[in-house]
Amino acid sequence: QVQLVESGGGLVQAGGSLRLSCAASGRTVSSYVLAWFRQAPGKEREFVAFISWNGAITKYADSVKGRFTISRVNAKNTVYLQMNSLKPEDTAVYYCAATYGGRSESDGDYLYWGQGTQVTVSS
Repeated sequence: QVQLVESGGGLVQAGGSLRLSCAASGRTVSSYVLAWFRQAPGKEREFVAFISWNGAITKYADSVKGRFTISRVNAKNTVYLQMNSLKPEDTAVYYCAATYGGRSESDGDYLYWGQGTQVTVSS
């Protein structure tokens, strides 16, 4: 079983930056695909980014491309999301997720989820 715990959320002004972290425990996730999703109030959960097991392959939602960067440190069993040039529309609860299946943008393909961390961007 894998437990995921996100941290780093908070309140930031538009144009600012935040760095989210997600620490895994229970077993190593070095061979897992790791991803970030988000859910805004009244909206469905949406894909943000994923990263392959070795970090060689990443993919981003069009809405965050060029502003967000996903990375991982397998030795720390941790995945990160660096968020720059934040916009009010980035306000959401951000979740990290893990799967040992293939790379996917679908939340249904991910087996393990964190509890989420709130990101609020003020205008």
